[in-house]
Amino acid sequence: MAQRTGKNFNEWTWLEWLVKVRVIVVTFVLAIELAITNLTVTNVNQTLFVTVILLWYAISALHILLVALWHDWKTQAKIQIFADMVFTTIVVYVSGGIDTSFNFIYPLIIIVASVLLSRWWAYLTAALSFILLGTTLELVHFEFLPSYSTTRSDLRSLQAVILINLFAFITVAYLAGKLSNRLRQVGSELQSKSGALENLQALHENIVDSISGGLITTDLSGKIKLVNRSGRDLLELGDSATGERSVQDLFFDRLPSIEKPGQRYEVNTVTPSGIERTFDLTVSPLSVEGSGTIGYIYTFDDLTLLKRLEREVRLRDRLAAVGRLAAGIAHEIRNPLSSIAGSVKLLASIAALNNDQRVLVDIVTRESDRLSSIIGDFLTYSREKKYQMRTVDLVLLLDDTLTLLEHSPDRCIQIRRNFAVEHAYTMGDADKLKQVFWNICTNASHAINQRSAEDPASGMLTVELNASDRYWSLIFFDNGPGDSQQQLESMF
Repeated sequence: MAQRTGKNFNEWTWLEWLVKVRVIVVTFVLAIELAITNLTVTNVNQTLFVTVILLWYAISALHILLVALWHDWKTQAKIQIFADMVFTTIVVYVSGGIDTSFNFIYPLIIIVASVLLSRWWAYLTAALSFILLGTTLELVHFEFLPSYSTTRSDLRSLQAVILINLFAFITVAYLAGKLSNRLRQVGSELQSKSGALENLQALHENIVDSISGGLITTDLSGKIKLVNRSGRDLLELGDSATGERSVQDLFFDRLPSIEKPGQRYEVNTVTPSGIERTFDLTVSPLSVEGSGTIGYIYTFDDLTLLKRLEREVRLRDRLAAVGRLAAGIAHEIRNPLSSIAGSVKLLASIAALNNDQRVLVDIVTRESDRLSSIIGDFLTYSREKKYQMRTVDLVLLLDDTLTLLEHSPDRCIQIRRNFAVEHAYTMGDADKLKQVFWNICTNASHAINQRSAEDPASGMLTVELNASDRYWSLIFFDNGPGDSQQQLESMF
């Protein structure tokens, strides 16, 4: 059966309940009458009574089928109420008329009508029940219908019984109408409160999932109950990956004690993809008024990038210190070295030297020049970088670099050029850019040569140049094994 929602939900529930309870009531009526006829002396035609009950069972089965197939609940409710009044009247008649024990079924039908339809339908059902019951009793009394009762009452007693039932039916209709109205009001309030509660719950879930940092809630034993969206993204957890896991299983380091709530700690973990992450984590108790502490809340932020930047800053400080030291040493060495080289050249020009002595003087001169070149490199490293910016063609720079690499005697790799344009002009220092391209290509060549010592010529370096919005996109990729984690950490 399709699920019903909205304002008719309660009516459908009552209608579905009615078709099931009807079978129970009919069975109860059958059992009572069979017990009465077997234990007492009555004029009831047992065969006729059982036939009526079986027919009522068949109509009840038809009602069950209609509820499953027909979605007009109001019409169904009216048909069922009217059918129940008719069958109740027949049962009252064949079970003894004025001596029957089953006129209590009429109030039940009136209550159902007030709940399913409205208060006015309850009064209408009470009136129809009174008419059917009174007409049946009078037809039996005036012998228009055969009587199955054991006693014959006078007209005044009959009228008293009919009036008592009329009063009872109206009273039941009035009370049932009040009760059903109150029931509908409570149902509407409950539905409103349920909607507000669902909206509040959805709002809280959206708030928790919208927090930029990670959030984990656990019970007192540390079993994970909830992880927000940011937490799942940071830890690379699926929607159902937490299960019954402990929060400690998500991190390498021991989690902070709850005895110091709010204190910040650094913890590390490795995600399922193998990425190491560092988090700034705090823990606080999860308390509910009246129940005390029911669990813990862990909040954490990703410090991985910050830690990497801190390492790079420390590395730059060390390199800067090395540069300053190199500049100082270079200045201290260059002056005496220049004096030594000049003195040696002067002695060689004024003295008569044999061949061995002249060879030694040449060695001193060459080594002095070499040391001077090394010192110049130190000074170049320590000085502030200066660039000669001008319009350059990246295609030309890349082609020159790759051509040099192709003709390098110690490189035996294949090079593929994928240039999407014929020219790519930009502002830059041509020499510095070419040096960058050369360094990247030689690193790639070195990685490719490590790929296969037996067949290094199988290596392939591909260079792509594409236009991307207002920028040029340069891509270098090779089929080498790639850099290890240790190499990546120390690359710069």
